[in-house]
Amino acid sequence: MRLTDLPPLAERVRPRTLEELIGQEHLTAAGQLLFNFIQNQFLPSLVFWGPPGVGKTTLVYILASALGRELEMISAVQAGVKEIRVILESAKVRKGLILFIDEIHRFNKAQQDALLHAVETGLITLIGATTENPSFEIIPALLSRCQVLTLRPLTQEAIAKILKRALQQDSLLKKRSIEICEYDAFFHISNGDARKALNLLELCVLQHKEEEKIIITNELVARVAQRKSIFYDKAGEQHYDIISAFIKSIRGSDPNAALYWLARMLEGGEDVQFIARRMIILASEDIGNANPNALVLATSCFQAVSVIGMPEARIILAQCAVYLATSLKSNASYVGIEKALEVVRTQHNPPVPLHLRNPVTDTMKDWGYGKNYLYEHDFDIFNPMARQEFMPPGLEGKVFYLPKPIGKEKEIQQFIRLKWGEKYSLNSSD
Repeated sequence: MRLTDLPPLAERVRPRTLEELIGQEHLTAAGQLLFNFIQNQFLPSLVFWGPPGVGKTTLVYILASALGRELEMISAVQAGVKEIRVILESAKVRKGLILFIDEIHRFNKAQQDALLHAVETGLITLIGATTENPSFEIIPALLSRCQVLTLRPLTQEAIAKILKRALQQDSLLKKRSIEICEYDAFFHISNGDARKALNLLELCVLQHKEEEKIIITNELVARVAQRKSIFYDKAGEQHYDIISAFIKSIRGSDPNAALYWLARMLEGGEDVQFIARRMIILASEDIGNANPNALVLATSCFQAVSVIGMPEARIILAQCAVYLATSLKSNASYVGIEKALEVVRTQHNPPVPLHLRNPVTDTMKDWGYGKNYLYEHDFDIFNPMARQEFMPPGLEGKVFYLPKPIGKEKEIQQFIRLKWGEKYSLNSSD
């Protein structure tokens, strides 16, 4: 029998017991949650959350087998409310049925609602598998009826153990002369996905005749794979995690890290306008008046990538990211508006002083609107005589904006001192 006549290697060597499973020891080791479920012959409804190829489906098989429970498996990509209702009806005579829904995050609200009663009454034990954050993708009512278990990414050591075991256990592979010399490429190309790593191993074997001795190196794995598989879901947690790392790298003035996370997003197909919009926000929030040109460049970047598109947009985004990362930083304007908003939200809002009001009618003039207002252009800007009160009563001298002594903000600091003297302390927000 040939390899091509058999199921994929990942299916042939799928673990059958917790002891055989490599990885997820925080759930499967003696005394841990899943181990105890089997020992106590008890299983609540669960949601397995973790990246692809780390054992979610395998754990469902193991649990069903160990507990002697009937298992029904469906994919949320293909099934709908009609299929769910058929299964739930059959569950009335299939006691202890485990319903496994792969990619449960793809079910809409109506489909998830259809499961609520059956889960709550114990008609079925639901196990959902998802690569997305359940708190984003699963309705609260269903999530509250399930226990969420997080599966961890597989390490390089775990991937190596899985591959070695495959060579020892698979009936066809153990007949061949196969030696794996290096494991780095398996791990990095599979991104810690055991299924992909095993498929790569099988592809490497299929490059050789049966009688040949096979030496598997990083170079061979990379050649067989053609390119690295990027795991990046634009609508999921990776989307939020990587843009967060990108922004924090720029804020931390590390252009190399910024370029790395930018490359991750671009290779994953992220929307270039989304990336550019986030840089506009950062240019104002984290750089501000320390370098006002940052906001100008970031805005120009957004306009440019909107017109140009990929692949050339990568160059524009990279230029902007490097500029922002290596710019002087100040969040003084951001902090200032947050302080002002806090005062507005939590304190009594006094009226606008009369001299700042616009006297659009004679009656308003009679009431004192605009009286004693000093027109700035009638004075030298730094003339102490032109220092009038713009704050409402009770907030005189309150400081919201504290420019930093760097870049353009150093000039702003000097301007405020010349204009306002000691009125606004630039050392304290009090």
